[in-house]
Amino acid sequence: MANWLLKTEPSVYAFEELVRDKKTAWDGVANNLALIHLRAMVPGDRALVYHTDDERAAIGTAQVTSKPYADPNAGDPKLVVVDVKPVKKLPRPVTLAQMKANPKLEGFELFRNSRLSVVPVTDTQWDLIVAMSQT
Repeated sequence: MANWLLKTEPSVYAFEELVRDKKTAWDGVANNLALIHLRAMVPGDRALVYHTDDERAAIGTAQVTSKPYADPNAGDPKLVVVDVKPVKKLPRPVTLAQMKANPKLEGFELFRNSRLSVVPVTDTQWDLIVAMSQT
């Protein structure tokens, strides 16, 4: 099982909408490296849902429920999506500033490649971010 961070603009699709919808195809990813990460996902993988824009915070957790498949709305077989379902909202959001201030998160791919919409998360990083949401 792998862990991922999925970025979304809350004005386009917020975590609350994922909770309401109960599942969604995670689409809109066009960057080659982000697509490589999407293609590596398997059912059961975990994901942190991260709001961009003014929030810049991990908001909740989700689970990948499908293998990657061609985006049915893209018309380009190179563009893929995965289905995800919500797991739970974090007790409190963990902001980018809080993550950057934690020396144990040094080297987190989110910091190194901040424009990437899908980034891998190690088990240690996952545990730290979830723990940070509980304090």
